[in-house]
Amino acid sequence: MNKPADIDSYIAGFPAETQDLLKQVRETVRKAAPDAGETISYGMPTFTLKGNLVHFAAFKNHIGFYPVPSGIDAFKEALAAYKGAKGSVQFPIDKPMPLDLIADIVKFRVTENLQKAEAKPRKN
Repeated sequence: MNKPADIDSYIAGFPAETQDLLKQVRETVRKAAPDAGETISYGMPTFTLKGNLVHFAAFKNHIGFYPVPSGIDAFKEALAAYKGAKGSVQFPIDKPMPLDLIADIVKFRVTENLQKAEAKPRKN
């Protein structure tokens, strides 16, 4: 797949069933972080708000969700049923997306990014 210019073209590059899942994830993130911007970073759909918020991507058997390590740690128990790594989790494409959990993680990341931005010294 060529490098997509935006999230719409990224989603369009997948089969219809996968597109539906990607659209669900995108809409969930949008609702949880209405002030976030959208871009493509690392070749993946990315939401930004005072820095990277979350990334997501489609693979053959799962949707990868990347809320950075702090987003994984904060929801370790809820994410225990899924494969994952330090800053990522894999949601199987043959099961319903855990949209409420995704929304909770995104809201956590919004708060985290805003607090970090607020704590940074202001430049005069």
